[in-house]
Amino acid sequence: MPPRSRRPKISTTIAPENRAFLKSLIKRGKAANLAEAVDSLIEDARQAENRKRLDEATAAFYASLAGDALKHEQELELAVGSAASRVDFDAE
Repeated sequence: MPPRSRRPKISTTIAPENRAFLKSLIKRGKAANLAEAVDSLIEDARQAENRKRLDEATAAFYASLAGDALKHEQELELAVGSAASRVDFDAE
């Protein structure tokens, strides 16, 4: 997050229920103030949008495959899936 002095100031109005939600984030310790709460929610929305674009691009890529390329990707999928099943991602 940019230093406070470099952050542009905006002024807007929001619905009362949205203000209450932002305040609840502060009360629960999820944000220190309204600006941080808004920034956090915007970052979450940006990440969700980026994930959606990546999902769509990935689906389009696999939908475009045919023949040997498709067979190779399917073989790779099986190999990676098998290897990943042996990894303890939670380090337990």
